[in-house]
Amino acid sequence: MDALLHSITPNFALPRRDSHPSYGLPGLNSPCRRSNSAHVAKKLLVSAATEKRGPDLDFNDPDWKSKFQKDFERRFNIPHITDIFPDAISIPSTFCLKMRTPVSEDFAGGYPSDEEWHGYINNNDRVLLKVINYTSPTSAGAVCIDPDCTWVEQWVHRAGPREKIYFRPEEVKAAILTCGGLCPGLNDVIRQIVVTLEIYGVKKIVGIPFGYRGFSDKELTEMPLSRKVVQNIHLSGGSLLGVSRGGPPISEIVDSMEERGINMLFVLGGNGTHAGANAIHNECRKRQMRVAVVGVPKTIDNDILLMDKTFGFDTAVEEAQRAINSAYIEAHSAYHGVGIVKLMGRSSGFIAMHASLASGQVDICLIPEVHFNLHGPHGILRHLKYLIETKGSAVICVAEGAGQDFLQKTNAKDASGNTVLGDIGVHIQQEIKKKFKGIGIPVDVKYIDPTYMIRCGRANASDGILCTVLGQNAVHGAFAGYSGITVGICNTHYVYLPIPEVISYPRLVDPNSRMWHRCLTSTGQPDFI
Repeated sequence: MDALLHSITPNFALPRRDSHPSYGLPGLNSPCRRSNSAHVAKKLLVSAATEKRGPDLDFNDPDWKSKFQKDFERRFNIPHITDIFPDAISIPSTFCLKMRTPVSEDFAGGYPSDEEWHGYINNNDRVLLKVINYTSPTSAGAVCIDPDCTWVEQWVHRAGPREKIYFRPEEVKAAILTCGGLCPGLNDVIRQIVVTLEIYGVKKIVGIPFGYRGFSDKELTEMPLSRKVVQNIHLSGGSLLGVSRGGPPISEIVDSMEERGINMLFVLGGNGTHAGANAIHNECRKRQMRVAVVGVPKTIDNDILLMDKTFGFDTAVEEAQRAINSAYIEAHSAYHGVGIVKLMGRSSGFIAMHASLASGQVDICLIPEVHFNLHGPHGILRHLKYLIETKGSAVICVAEGAGQDFLQKTNAKDASGNTVLGDIGVHIQQEIKKKFKGIGIPVDVKYIDPTYMIRCGRANASDGILCTVLGQNAVHGAFAGYSGITVGICNTHYVYLPIPEVISYPRLVDPNSRMWHRCLTSTGQPDFI
């Protein structure tokens, strides 16, 4: 991904982990957790990506609200094929659930159906991005635009099939690829994209093996896909197409797309992969290519902006219960037992937080967004001693990106350009043993890292539904003529979002959110600072 990122990161550099999506300083007036709030106060100085505003926005201007809304509409206006080809002709959609007879190769009688169907989405349909009207910046989880928390409506494009489409199915060659690490649900999305493409009447569908690498590696050949090929792939974990990090320069990818005749590209991946997809979209536009590039956000960490959740997250939280329960049994069955479970979450602690809440067995939850100390009068080791003395055992759940300040820094990067993290779980295990040996208290510490077992699993029912709908809507968006977009779920509704707006930086757990407060209530842990 280095070559990919080189061409895209100047526009989409991710900020430091300590940036936070709130305008006000929530929690500062609360007598509870004051020390932690003081630390959080340093973080809450930038506005959310959803509330991002230009530097010229003056709140003393009586028209600032309308200016903000106009800027928001401009940024969230999704690219369409008519932006480059104003004379592009639309045709009646071949997707009509009233007409279930197969469309012939020459589409005789296929355009349009004589029966009226009211299952289409109007292009002007919108979904409200924010549904809570915060009245104070100190409200739990408040995300405000101005100091008075003025309510501003923000609308985004509703996803779904359109009555008019801009690609003739018989002329489409669609390609699908999966990038990054494995995630439950990849096969579910691949399957549903293929099935929906065939319902539209597309005959040429291929899979690009091993992510972006498949566009340049001559030893890798594209995989023909059909409903028969993908019928049962959702019953297994992993990716039918394979995954990899890295890839060739954007120009080489687009060259390969031209040579292969690909005019629909579906990209499954996280922030880096989406940045690559957006760069491909821009290069296709630059070359005046009639191509639709659509992303489906894949990140098990649930760290994509603006979306309720991403596929694989629910499965990860569910599967993490097995590891946490094992750690609990090991700790509870041992004399002075301590169980440590490390879960996924490079910059965002959503999995650790939700898994801790779901299990009810975790005493300490550690996430990257909240600073903590191991030593000292308010450190984790002091609280652990209290738990051993009062409960006889303890369970710690830690996200992989938490506490990296305690570990030796390296300049090592993976193929996607991510910093290689130190193992915080091992570090905590060693520090616990050292501390309790020093004070003469025996402890039995067990460390569990279920990361790859979770990533390789099959999607659960919740994720299976999410993957199915995301795959369908990705195809609907491409046929509707949209490109440079990704599909997601927002306030329980499915939407299309411009890629740049969702990859600005990772979505983070708000330390003042109700969900984090619920987690703290469940674990009973104090501030570790």
